[in-house]
Amino acid sequence: MEDRREDAELLAEIAEGSRAAFDRFYEKYAPMVYHIALRIVGDEAEAEDVSHDVFLEILQKPHQFDPKRGSVQAFLAVKTKSRSLDRLRKKRDLLASRLEEAALKEKGAEFYFLRQLEQQVIIDALTHLPEEQRQAIIHFYFHGETHREIAAAMNKPLGSVKSLIRYGLRNLRKQKELFRWMEAGRGEKQHEA
Repeated sequence: MEDRREDAELLAEIAEGSRAAFDRFYEKYAPMVYHIALRIVGDEAEAEDVSHDVFLEILQKPHQFDPKRGSVQAFLAVKTKSRSLDRLRKKRDLLASRLEEAALKEKGAEFYFLRQLEQQVIIDALTHLPEEQRQAIIHFYFHGETHREIAAAMNKPLGSVKSLIRYGLRNLRKQKELFRWMEAGRGEKQHEA
């Protein structure tokens, strides 16, 4: 209870422009914010940037915290998670743009590096699909098999295979980082059987 009162007092003093209150608040919560950010973004420099953004926001908008909605720790954890995910989304959009640019240029070392990153993004996205959708898409896109070949390999009717691929693609499109890649027209029409 003492901790909550101290946090409320620090935020009130920050709102009044107290640098000392902000420094105290930062010392108290910077390690927690950094560790949450690091766990999500997986990179020390990115985690430091996220931490900077979170505390800058606290400095500029200390009134965002509402003690009726929970503790300062919970407030900071939610804010840090949100800023970390925003940063990851921006990086994936940037990756998609660079992949498209690289695909149009000569296939140098950068192309192959980005191609590996692209495959990792796709593999990560595939892990979130139901097993049968994932298998159908792997057969279709990674092995280049036709719908009929996939139906035979999976021992499924042709219509079921087409549905698995269609629902799998729909689920992948929900993952925004793949949206631009899919919209570039890769794969979806190349193996129609």
